[in-house]
Amino acid sequence: QVQLVESGGGLVQAGGSLRLSCAASGLPVSSYTMGWFRQAPGKEREFVACITKSSDFTYYGDSVKGRFTISRDNAKNTVYLQMNSLKPEDTAVYYCGATLTILSPTTPTRYAHWGQGTQVTVSS
Repeated sequence: QVQLVESGGGLVQAGGSLRLSCAASGLPVSSYTMGWFRQAPGKEREFVACITKSSDFTYYGDSVKGRFTISRDNAKNTVYLQMNSLKPEDTAVYYCGATLTILSPTTPTRYAHWGQGTQVTVSS
């Protein structure tokens, strides 16, 4: 059974940093394209970052480029999202997803597996 468990969310002041973790079981993160998405109340799920399987290319949403970094630790079967220079508009529930495809990795519907999410709140 596949499980993705996010952790590391919390309350932080604007300008601060957080590191989110997505621990996977039932699938090897090295063989999947792993993505981070976020969803604020009343809004659609938004692409944040992804790291592709095999080649480890990374892609970022425009709103987080230069501030967030996605990485993968295959030995720990975990994916991370380092978030720096956080802004109040980064406030959302952050979800980790896994997909076997490398096509359209910024589209949430491409992802077959999801975690339960972790809340990130950035105060001004």
